[in-house]
Amino acid sequence: MKSEPAPLGQLGRLAIALFLSYMAVALPLAAIPVSILHWPGYGNGLAGLAVGIAFFSTILSRNHAGAFADIRGGRPCMRSGLAIYVVASLICVLAGIGGLPHAVRYMILIMGRLLLGIGESLTIVGMLGWGIGLMGQQRAGRVLAWTGAAMYGAFAVGGPVGLAIYEHWGLGVLMLVSALLPLVGLALVHGVPPSQPHAGGRPPFWRILGTIRWQGIAVALQGVGFAALGAFLPLRFLHAHWPYAGLGLTCFGLAFVAGRFICGHLPDRIGGLKVALFSLLIEAAGQYLLWCAPTPLLALAGAVLTGAGCSMVYPSLGVEVVRLVAPHMRGTALGGFAAFQDLAYGATGPLAGLLADHFGYGIVFLVGGLCATGAAVIILALLTVHHGKEPA
Repeated sequence: MKSEPAPLGQLGRLAIALFLSYMAVALPLAAIPVSILHWPGYGNGLAGLAVGIAFFSTILSRNHAGAFADIRGGRPCMRSGLAIYVVASLICVLAGIGGLPHAVRYMILIMGRLLLGIGESLTIVGMLGWGIGLMGQQRAGRVLAWTGAAMYGAFAVGGPVGLAIYEHWGLGVLMLVSALLPLVGLALVHGVPPSQPHAGGRPPFWRILGTIRWQGIAVALQGVGFAALGAFLPLRFLHAHWPYAGLGLTCFGLAFVAGRFICGHLPDRIGGLKVALFSLLIEAAGQYLLWCAPTPLLALAGAVLTGAGCSMVYPSLGVEVVRLVAPHMRGTALGGFAAFQDLAYGATGPLAGLLADHFGYGIVFLVGGLCATGAAVIILALLTVHHGKEPA
């Protein structure tokens, strides 16, 4: 028992480093679409693409990141991802140069966002592999919960802070700040010892995806609501002439982080599927409320419910994924599991942007609610077939 505080403290250092470093993702998230919509000829579809494109490169790099973490360990994987955060954000600094043509600025932004997605893949998979290696598989739920709390805590702070920096100093300064914070994260993780990788044969990546497919599909459907909120809730506030456009992301993030810290132990204790089902129902309620909210107060309440619901879906289903595979395939399995969510993030931005252009911003939250409801149906089916084993 005396050895427990040491790995827990190390996990805390990793979480703090991730929180600071993930600002490279969180700070520009709301500001990028707002910036692009000020450019003549650029609508919600292109704004959504600039946000979502990072998730596509994350999807394509998940297999590599998982193999990297499994073979070489989570420590070098996470450190490599943080370094890429720095380079990607510095590229995006160039998009803030006002004298460049908008088409050139947009292409520079796309290039930086694509590289950022690779950094995100390495950082998150490395953090999970490193943390579970330090804490042990029996505490995988806590590692997943703390990882998400750090990420979405960054979203809670990064949304309004990023918009404030953009409004006062512009996109270039915002991206420069985004490049500096991962350097602090690299310094914080420097003294954390590595975790030992596990030896063993490696089946094809597609076979691993098949093993975790139902958990992956459910987490992808859950991700639609988050992506819709992250990209379009500030725009809905601005379109409705409501104040505090960045506060919705803060409400979401605070509810998300609170859920992780209050309920982070529940998947390890009572089972991931039960926690995931309850969480998805709360997320669906929040999305439906965002769809029909007539006032900013109700919209903020919808953001709180969405955050509370999204909070425990990924770690709950991630615990089930870890149970389904051998330890030496853990990083690859978690990378593939996250790729399902990345797919939802990447596709939701541009598709929801097109829907918003034709039907208004409320429609994207209706779609998010329907997707969360569909995910709840999948989890209910998993619960009723062999006590949570995947259906044939």
